[in-house]
Formats: sequence, C-alpha cells, structure tokens
Amino acid sequence: MFNANIPPVSELPSSTQLLRSTAIAAAIAAVLLVTAVLPAEHGIDPTGLGRVLGLTQMGEIKVQLQEEAEADRRGAQGAAPDGKQSFDLEAIGTLLAGLVVSPAAAQTLPAQVAQATQSDTVKVTLKPGEGAEVKAVMTKDARLTYSWKSEGGTVNHDTHGEPTGNPNATHSYKKGRGVAGDDGVLTAAFDGHHGWFWRNRGDVPVTITLTASGAYSDLKRVK
Repeated sequence: MFNANIPPVSELPSSTQLLRSTAIAAAIAAVLLVTAVLPAEHGIDPTGLGRVLGLTQMGEIKVQLQEEAEADRRGAQGAAPDGKQSFDLEAIGTLLAGLVVSPAAAQTLPAQVAQATQSDTVKVTLKPGEGAEVKAVMTKDARLTYSWKSEGGTVNHDTHGEPTGNPNATHSYKKGRGVAGDDGVLTAAFDGHHGWFWRNRGDVPVTITLTASGAYSDLKRVK
C-alpha cells in the first residue's frame, strides 16, 4: 500500500552513539552553567571566567539587591539576612536541564476577568539609606508600560513580583545599582503583586517619579 524507504539498521545511530551525543550535550550544558549562568545569576564564579566577561559583577548586583529587598521585607520582624547566599540545588538542576532542552510549559489557570487599562503617576522621596516599594495588582500575562526617574541622585532598584498567596516566592524581572531611571514593559509572570523596590544609598534625599500605564489595578506604595 505504501512505499516507504526504511533505512537499514546499520545506518541508524547505535546506543553508544546516542549516549555519546547525550554526554556531550550534558558536558556543554555543565560548562555553560559554571562559566555563564552561575556567575550571571548568583555571583558564583568557580573558574574566574565570569569576572573577566563581566558576568560575575552582574550576579553580585542581583544578589545584593535581593538581600536588600529581603532585609526590607523582614524589617518589621527585626530579622536580617546572614550575608550568605542560599544555594538551591534543585533550582540549579532546573537551569542545567533548561540548557539541554526547553521544558514545555504546562499550566492551566482558571479564567480571569481582564483588568481595565489605566494610567498613574506616583512620587516617592527616599532619605539616605531608605528603601521603598511600589506595587500594582496584575493578572498573569497582563502588560504594564512604565518609566521612572530619580532626582537628586541615583538608586538601586529591583523590578519584581510576588504571586498571590505566596509573598515569599519573589520573581525578579530586572535589577540595577546606581542608576537614575529605567523604563520598559512589565509582563506579569503570574497573578499577584508586581512593581519596584528602590534603595537610596547616597548621602542626600532623592525623589523618584514613576509613571505607569496598562492592565493593572491598585498601584500604590506598600512600604
């Protein structure tokens, strides 16, 4: 009925060849993990190549901003980070797997009522050493266009979000240290609160003006 050219067994890759290819892919992924992913994401640079490429400095900024944001969240309880970075082996395993294959996203969420598009402007003044956080409520995949500038000096910032019902599961979108402003489009990775954390590390007060427009609600300073 059908004419199909079935290759002979001799032309098919052997089990040894398949294992060799898998091992090579895993080795390449491991090298990328150690030389690029760990320095850029966690500031961990076992080979020293990440610092030469400028990736380690990027990771150190991310770690510092994460610790500052965590210290600010824990301030009410008087707890402070111990200065040591937690090292999640499961998360590293996920990163390694993602370098070999692209995991399929399979998540089904109940239907959500779309949020109306709106625009807001928020001003925040920070004393030297002071931090502040402004958040909006957004549903998954909602988009928010933003722009903020600081007057009087530069600030450290962390654009991030927390899922509804799990405020400790922070997801960072963008971070920076010693910058005078930023703009872009924030696409919510999940239902929850999304926005900005700023810290004034200068010697004089700074005023941050944030403008936002998009599908969100309840944009306000939360701390």
